[in-house]
Amino acid sequence: MQDVSPAATVSAGRGPDRPPVGAPAELLRRLRARTGADPVTHVERVPARAGEQAPWPDWTPEPLRAAFARRGVVAPWLHQARAADLAYAGRSVVVATGTASGKSLAYQLPALATLLADPRATVLYLAPTKALAADQLRAVAGLELDGIRPACYDGDTPRAERDWIRQHARFVLTNPDMLHHGILPGHARWSGFLRRLAYVIVDECHTYRGVFGSHVAHVLRRLRRQCARLGRTPVFILASATSGDPAATAGRLTGLPVSAVTEDASPRGGVTFALWEPPLLPPDATDTDTTVATVADLAPVRRSALRETADLLADTVAAGVRTLAFVRSRKGAEVVAANARRALDEAVPGLGERVAAYRGGYLREERRELERALLHGDLLGLASTNALELGVDLVGLDAVLICGWPGTRASLWQQAGRAGRSGGEALAVLVARDDPLDTYLVHHPEALFGRPVEATVLDPANPYVLAPQLACAAAEAPLTPADLELFGEGAKEAVDSLVAAGALRQRPTGWYWRHRERPEVDLRGEGGAPVCVVEAATGRLLGTVDGGSSHFLLHPGAVYLHQGVSYVVDSLDLADGCALVHPEEPDWSTHARDVTSLTVAAVRSYVDAGPVGLFLGEVDVTSQVVSYQRRRIASGEVIDTRPLDLPARELRTVAVWFTLSPESMTSAGIAPADVSGALHAAEHAGIGLLPLMATCDRWDIGGLSTALHPDTEAPTVFVYDGHPGGAGFAERAYRTAAQWLRATRDAIAECGCEAGCPSCVQSPKCGNGNNPLSKPDAVRVLDVVLANLPTDHPPRQPGPADAPDSTAGAAGQEQDGQEQDGQE
Repeated sequence: MQDVSPAATVSAGRGPDRPPVGAPAELLRRLRARTGADPVTHVERVPARAGEQAPWPDWTPEPLRAAFARRGVVAPWLHQARAADLAYAGRSVVVATGTASGKSLAYQLPALATLLADPRATVLYLAPTKALAADQLRAVAGLELDGIRPACYDGDTPRAERDWIRQHARFVLTNPDMLHHGILPGHARWSGFLRRLAYVIVDECHTYRGVFGSHVAHVLRRLRRQCARLGRTPVFILASATSGDPAATAGRLTGLPVSAVTEDASPRGGVTFALWEPPLLPPDATDTDTTVATVADLAPVRRSALRETADLLADTVAAGVRTLAFVRSRKGAEVVAANARRALDEAVPGLGERVAAYRGGYLREERRELERALLHGDLLGLASTNALELGVDLVGLDAVLICGWPGTRASLWQQAGRAGRSGGEALAVLVARDDPLDTYLVHHPEALFGRPVEATVLDPANPYVLAPQLACAAAEAPLTPADLELFGEGAKEAVDSLVAAGALRQRPTGWYWRHRERPEVDLRGEGGAPVCVVEAATGRLLGTVDGGSSHFLLHPGAVYLHQGVSYVVDSLDLADGCALVHPEEPDWSTHARDVTSLTVAAVRSYVDAGPVGLFLGEVDVTSQVVSYQRRRIASGEVIDTRPLDLPARELRTVAVWFTLSPESMTSAGIAPADVSGALHAAEHAGIGLLPLMATCDRWDIGGLSTALHPDTEAPTVFVYDGHPGGAGFAERAYRTAAQWLRATRDAIAECGCEAGCPSCVQSPKCGNGNNPLSKPDAVRVLDVVLANLPTDHPPRQPGPADAPDSTAGAAGQEQDGQEQDGQE
């Protein structure tokens, strides 16, 4: 690693020896020169790498070689040939190599060779996003091979085409949701396709993590089950970004032994990677995109990452540099695109038309047109959610802007790899949000560079996933004892619970689904069916929002953005899944607020450390959106707070929590009146730093702190998984508690602010408006915990005396809300 000193201000003109504006070093120098203080904390140079080719496998048909040659592929890279050989020999394989390393050829080669050799064989391709499936369809169709008949089968496929695809397509591209909701329930109509299924391709399999990944693992087992009933055992080929232990992860996902190919033999262009920290605002300045409340004007506020990214996007587009900006939320993507367009139109009228937003919830026609415009150069800049992170071949991009830490190193490199895909030099910039983890990372580059990427966390044995999936399997065909072995650990217990609940009926031949309707199971844990956004005056469908986000984004009075046009929500009908809106450009924005309460249901394990206790267990979390604030766009001033009447939501999940004795806090110098602020600040920082230890981001987890929780009878800080049944994050926090809380303590103590700021203890999703908070007392709390908590103490399993009192009430106070924007 090499730190780069601030660059001198450069002139707008290019001297005779100056590199072109699009060159990464020159482009970065121009961007740094836009402000007085240099915002770049570190520059990492990832060197270019030469590739290593291999001969075509002997079994490659000549028409397929010729088709790849027309595409410019004269020979495969070594890792592509190795993975293809394993798959063609009948062994399930995962190829886990870097972005733009050609993983698609590794699975296309054996799959297409088999389709050409056997005119009856079929292939099923699964992608996590529709955009990726559409991109792969273009690639396979572009090879122009006779008899392959590729087709996309997803929610956007017209009804008239679906029968033809079932009967005639041989290379079907879909997603786990459609496999779960459409193909497997209709397996009788798909029997001809499944009876001849040779390969199942699972692309970007590292995205199947947490609860979503656990659901997909059982969807794949249900697919294997239906194929086995037809006498077929397909080979699985998985493609992943580089990840920790890909063979074990792929094995958990498929339930099969999987070989891993991890040595990347593809050539790679050099990448200039900059870490960018927006500057602090002057005391009298306001930033209209800042979404975190300050504490009594004492906390310094940085320029928001959204505004900084929008300006950088405008600058790169003005320089003719094709740029993709990744933004964490749908609303954020709209804001970045709108601000960039506005800045460009002020400089050159009409130039703003070459920037657009891209996100989930758009209609199919809008998404396809945006992809086409970017690929053909009609658009120079695109602000996207993670919907474009995966696989889509965006050849020709010069730069990537990443607005906020994306949650994992795997996602960071996946997003950065969108630029320079044609082998040229590329620029990537991570723009830090005013957030503890972002601030920590841009000042500790060693936590990003030169470290392996995370292992993917999923738990197919999660009973809150396993039982509903077994219900789905039983609805497709009666379950047998052999099926229970297929579904793995906990399957018999889950079936027994379904029988006891009246969902299954046991007969000598197996377990039968008892109801006429199929089970309703949401793979992505988004809280129900999507809600349609409809323009009230015309009836025009604008887009959709997932059910879990609708309470936050589509409550009555909410401001909803769609391709730069502002709408205000008139009504939200959750029963019919419809929100009516009207176009309006108000001078205010809306911010929903929620109330959270938590009850301990069971303790799984704990560590007794004298005045400190560390616990892992199950909790019941009840949350309800109760009001929303209207804030002036120009100043951030709160206009008013308006009540809402929306139903509460309940979540049984897994939490990690620690308790302290009141005496230990008094001894540490924490006054009784400051206990709530101390715990609240420690909770916020702990949530912000947990992604260092677990494959999650702060939007995957929630928290609650209280000076006296009725179930623990002590000052307590809870951090819980924001998914039904848990997602493995709290378990990871429990196992690494000393390391996690040490990093949390250091992040607070090292922050340069006096009273606490978004870089340390303030949270962008706090239901209490970041009040009360006590930064110095949070450090004291964590010092007490770390002084008493051993790093190698074996946890105890709870006995009967440790069971929580079922009559205890929940701690009810406004606390951190859950994810306000769904999976793209």
